[in-house]
Amino acid sequence: MRVLVLGGCGIQGRAAVFDLAKGPDVQEVICADANFEALDEISAFVDMAKIRTESLDANNPEDLDRLFRQADVAIDLLPRQFVETVCQSAVRTGVSVVNSNYAYPVAHLDEAARNAGVAIMPECGLDPGIDLVVYGEAGRRFDELHLINSYCGGFPERSACDNPFNYKISWVLEGVLASTKRDSRIIDQGKVVDIPGADQHDPRYIRQIDFPGLGALEVIPNGDAVFFTDALGVTATIRETGRYSLRWPGWSALWHPLKKLGFLSEDPVPGLPCEVSPYQMMNKLLGPQLQYKRNEKDLVAMLNVFEGLKGGQRVRLVSRLLIERDLETGIMAMARGVSCPASIVARMIAAGEIRDRGVLSPMKHIPYPAFTEALRDRGIDVQEEETMLD
Repeated sequence: MRVLVLGGCGIQGRAAVFDLAKGPDVQEVICADANFEALDEISAFVDMAKIRTESLDANNPEDLDRLFRQADVAIDLLPRQFVETVCQSAVRTGVSVVNSNYAYPVAHLDEAARNAGVAIMPECGLDPGIDLVVYGEAGRRFDELHLINSYCGGFPERSACDNPFNYKISWVLEGVLASTKRDSRIIDQGKVVDIPGADQHDPRYIRQIDFPGLGALEVIPNGDAVFFTDALGVTATIRETGRYSLRWPGWSALWHPLKKLGFLSEDPVPGLPCEVSPYQMMNKLLGPQLQYKRNEKDLVAMLNVFEGLKGGQRVRLVSRLLIERDLETGIMAMARGVSCPASIVARMIAAGEIRDRGVLSPMKHIPYPAFTEALRDRGIDVQEEETMLD
């Protein structure tokens, strides 16, 4: 098969190109981007003869169409502002596409995609992505779900924590800053609770969990958990649900006062010689200071907890994974966590293992056993523990 990777020279894109080029089922990887110097970072570890570079203008629909027509399936790892444009190109050309963005911007393309015989698989990265495949499997295993809590985060190994945030950037800082302002919706004791992004780091919403091998991690509400219980069709029986970011303890104690003082405001600060917002300043100021060294690992920890009824008994299912940076190749844990699911599922679609068409969901359309086995082959082990509560 021929697989197109849009944004193939970015941090996530290189990891996808790396994974695809190693696959015996992949004849050619079309790496589309604006420049290609970053491919040198993986050239010693893959068969570069399988990789063909193509210049990309993501603002030009005709250029996107040209690239799509060269492939059997595409992986979109461009910035999220291009997601709808890319999916429209997939519909026009009849070539399926996988991306790691939320489904909201492309849900309206479902009928058009089905009519075109195209699969659009959003939310197919790490979070959302792996977690949602696990959600779907839990929904099939349980007769009735009462609790779904999902925790995920990327952060440095302890030995790399050499700044006050105990944090470094495994993707782009702007994405991290945006997540610190994200509204959340949870269910607590059967009632929906909305948490504005401005209050996300308030002490009343912050707690800790113990993650095996890492110890205490801070838990921060981040995202609309009810959207996903609705999509799974279980909200009516849910007593508790939430989606949470994980960080080393102390993260919220720093961000809470900074946010209250307006350091993430996007309004220009009056009195300066040019228009600049605190948000822009934080992005430019912190970004260079929070970079990983070549010998430092980033970690990704994910924990999903489900409780409910199964065969008349109350059961708890815990699913967890831990990913570390590969120091030999330099590929980040976060990049592996995002790119491997996209690579696996793109190949499943191209090979006919996923036959549904339209705007699909990892919860409903990705086969759990085959998917987790493919992750395991890549060193990402989704571990499960099931216990009786009665």
